[in-house]
Amino acid sequence: MSTLIVYGLKRCSTCKKALDWLDEHALSYQFIDYRDQPISPENLDKWAEQLGGWPKLVNRASMTWRNLPEERKQPDADADWLALIAESPTLIRRPLVVKNGDALTSGFSDKKFATLV
Repeated sequence: MSTLIVYGLKRCSTCKKALDWLDEHALSYQFIDYRDQPISPENLDKWAEQLGGWPKLVNRASMTWRNLPEERKQPDADADWLALIAESPTLIRRPLVVKNGDALTSGFSDKKFATLV
């Protein structure tokens, strides 16, 4: 059985809910706090594509996003998205679950995580 890699933040309540869900369902995982171990731009680019675009990877409902100047909220290119994330890693929707190098889901809900079983 492959281990899931869960990227998130240690103190994020949504990440804690997700990890509790994985524990309850006896799924093996490794947790990586991406403030301690930043995600490479290559992986972010790949995972944004796998998930269906940057809006699926970036939490545009977060306070961090809402506090950005309006002109920064319309990134034109992948490099612009990557620059935003490099400046504010908390923009990444969390948790981000990866298996075998492929992004499976971003964010948490029982329904989303049921697909991991």
